[in-house]
Amino acid sequence: MRARIIGNLGYMLVAVLLAAAIVAVALVAPTEESMGHAQRILYVHVAVAWLGMAAFLVMAAAGGMYLWRHDLAWDDWAQAATELGWLCSALTLVTGSLWAHAAWNTWWTWDPRLITSFILWAGYSTCLLARANLDDPRRRARLGAVLAIVAALDVPWVFLATRWFRGMHPASPAMEPTMRAVLLVWVLGFTAMVVLLLVHRRAQLRLENIVADLEARNYTASGQK
Repeated sequence: MRARIIGNLGYMLVAVLLAAAIVAVALVAPTEESMGHAQRILYVHVAVAWLGMAAFLVMAAAGGMYLWRHDLAWDDWAQAATELGWLCSALTLVTGSLWAHAAWNTWWTWDPRLITSFILWAGYSTCLLARANLDDPRRRARLGAVLAIVAALDVPWVFLATRWFRGMHPASPAMEPTMRAVLLVWVLGFTAMVVLLLVHRRAQLRLENIVADLEARNYTASGQK
């Protein structure tokens, strides 16, 4: 009963935050003078970009815990973070391209931030492909953990690319206080939603693994008879 109440409260919190974010970007956020309404893409772009990097750190941390503890429960967290992180990273590239076309009149430029963000997405894709081609859960968890830890080295480069290298992507866009407040609401709303999805996806993976283990045991037992 307590878990159900907590779960319902989580749903309500996410719903309220997302509703507030939509209202804020539509009615509260001022329209930027030079870019017009296209500037509103920035709110979604920043939120998914932050989550794309955060999910990679979660994935690498869970992978490290698996290598230490050899407990497949940690790999469930890593798998869930990989899937959601890939989605956020892909949305980062898509929204970034939309914003770039409106701001720079080009869909893509070989800017340091864009290159490192693409490498991050490629790292997610590599982890997912490697996992999909391994049936043994422990080999899959071990390889996924190693790939995640190695690929996570790109996260600092993504974050610091605009500070270390000269490029078109702004390090920190100039924003009015109202814009920053709306951006904060969007980041909180998307973060709450992704955390909720992460918890549910991890629980789903745990159940799938339990069912697969029971089926394997029943198959072995029936074969011995």
